Amino acid sequence: MKRQSLLTLGLVFIVAGAAYAGQDRLATSIRDTRAEATTTSSQLNSTLAALNALVAQKKGDLRPAYEAFQSEIPKTESAAATTKARLKSMSDDGDAYFGDWQKTINDISNTSVQKKAQKRLNKARESYNKVEVALTSAGDKFRPFLSDLTDVQKALSQDVTAGGVKTVKPIVKSANWNYKGVQGAIDQALRELDKMEKALSGEAS
Repeated sequence: MKRQSLLTLGLVFIVAGAAYAGQDRLATSIRDTRAEATTTSSQLNSTLAALNALVAQKKGDLRPAYEAFQSEIPKTESAAATTKARLKSMSDDGDAYFGDWQKTINDISNTSVQKKAQKRLNKARESYNKVEVALTSAGDKFRPFLSDLTDVQKALSQDVTAGGVKTVKPIVKSANWNYKGVQGAIDQALRELDKMEKALSGEAS
């Protein structure tokens, strides 16, 4: 009997340790995603500022402004790819954590405690889902924005002149519009990431 009790107690510690590890892993993933989303937001601002500065220039050599804009494009493409990869990694960590949490709740014998635990899980999962939706939306809205940037780059690559800049103004207008969609989705994701980071914190409040 004593041996059986010790084995049971050991199993409890192992399960608890795995649960903490899953929580820590997702919390780290959330923090990393938040940091990268913030970096991506900053990169979007830099890219759009360079594009608008090019179009707004009224005199002088346009090439430095064009080159400054052009140098931001690969950085923005990299930010888009990183956001997509981070979402995939976070999604995998989330599925593992919430799946283990649900299994643990299913094993709770006390009905009252089980219902309260389920409510906690549902609330956390709802907030987490909002993060995924926002980041997925940002990824989808990246495509037309990047398309506008590359169109401007191609159109001006052989025609960095006042006339050439005038030609791409409709695309620049589209880029500014598409930027709002990407930035709005990232801002929404950041708000939800803040909530998730607090929800997963082991600190008493």
